Amino acid sequence: MSKPVILVLPGGGYSTLAPHEGEPVAEWLRGLGWEARVIRYPVATRHPGPLRVVQEAITAARADGASVVGVLGFSAGGHLAGHAALVPDAPEGARPDFAVLCYPVVSMLTATHAGSRAQLLGPDPSEQLRRETSLEQLVTPDAPPVFLWTTAEDASVPIEEHTYPLAAALATARVPHEVHVFENGGHGLGFAEGYPAAAWTTLAATWLDRRRP
Repeated sequence: MSKPVILVLPGGGYSTLAPHEGEPVAEWLRGLGWEARVIRYPVATRHPGPLRVVQEAITAARADGASVVGVLGFSAGGHLAGHAALVPDAPEGARPDFAVLCYPVVSMLTATHAGSRAQLLGPDPSEQLRRETSLEQLVTPDAPPVFLWTTAEDASVPIEEHTYPLAAALATARVPHEVHVFENGGHGLGFAEGYPAAAWTTLAATWLDRRRP
């Protein structure tokens, strides 16, 4: 049986894939004893294209014998990771066993991070489509465990419009979760070297240990 697998989804506003949120993160996870793969999901591609690619990668990892499959995503990649974890009626075996969301885009209903929304949903998406792709609207009691972190200074993806609504939804549904909001640092920090948020890797490593089979 293969090692438990974590699929890494870099950010980039659904228009590019940020290198510092890809292979260096996968290498860090391998150092923790996980098998890790960077998923180069399609960008500048309308929903559900990126989601289907991630679902197929999860299914393929299970077919290869992975006992546990998690997702870890940053920013727009965090939205995609969360969407894979929370989307209703996912194909059999296509939902991850846990999700690590790093300063994720959460809501498509707010005005913030409009670039991600336009890339994924088009220039004038319907209210229904925006709601159906907003993570805080999708949480149910059977959702997998979630680790969530961000910074209070993130002006691109403000905590009051993204992180906190998702955390509240997880709490209301009693989904196992852990949330960390660090005081300093903007968006796109990656490992956050030089910031207090650099502690996220230690906190996540401890949390991930509890996800092992």
